[in-house]
Amino acid sequence: MSLTITPLSPALGAQISGIDLSHPISHETRDAIEHALLTHQVLFFRDQPINPRQQAEFAARFGDLHIHPIYPNVPETPQVLVLDTAVTDVRDNAVWHTDVTFLPTPALGAVLSAKQLPAYGGDTLWASGIAAFEALSAPLQQLLDGLTATHDFTKSFPLERFGNTPEDLARWKATRRNNPPLSHPVVRTHPVSGRKSLFVNEGFTTRINELSETESEAILKLLFAHATRPEFTIRWRWQESDVAFWDNRVTQHFAVDDYRPQRRVMHRATILGDAPF
Repeated sequence: MSLTITPLSPALGAQISGIDLSHPISHETRDAIEHALLTHQVLFFRDQPINPRQQAEFAARFGDLHIHPIYPNVPETPQVLVLDTAVTDVRDNAVWHTDVTFLPTPALGAVLSAKQLPAYGGDTLWASGIAAFEALSAPLQQLLDGLTATHDFTKSFPLERFGNTPEDLARWKATRRNNPPLSHPVVRTHPVSGRKSLFVNEGFTTRINELSETESEAILKLLFAHATRPEFTIRWRWQESDVAFWDNRVTQHFAVDDYRPQRRVMHRATILGDAPF
């Protein structure tokens, strides 16, 4: 296949055509997509009506897949989670976040497939942590590089929203027990490109460990606002059967919750990564 890669904004984002994701991809195509991901951080593919098995097979070409401890999944393909507003409270997606940073080895990336969409609304935005870090002043870069921050799964998955039935409560308690709060660098180095990126997000980051509580709150407030400035972001208007593939190591995203009571159904395959440094 001959890929066409069309950049969409200076900070991040490219659309890829000339590929059918319902079929296995060659080593050469896989490498070309990985190179595009490193360059553009989030990739978009229009008109890709893939089923969960095909989605999981494509995502697995880039690493081992994660099974989410809270969200429901496709029973026959548990590596594909289901974000269905008719079934699950997905308000935690309507905040800027980087997926599963409560894990010791957060996701390398994710492949998201649009299954059912509202007539309008329901866009998703991505922000580049690389662009955000590089736009900081040198003194602030030096202050942040070397600091660590706590990430806690309960910030996005509070008990009052995800423990409403005995089954949900048991799942929530098991997830909290298996995923206690942990620390990651505030500034992460991409393991392949070597570029530095902000690695704090409003969804899971609770404090900067080396600072006082007051200092941590002020710096995180600054970073959360800075990282999502419009010039560091891209907004995608979904069409049914669109697929997005993003580098979770250096981006965060926000699913706009502006379409209720319409229904929105998305399938996500999450690719495990490595320990941030």
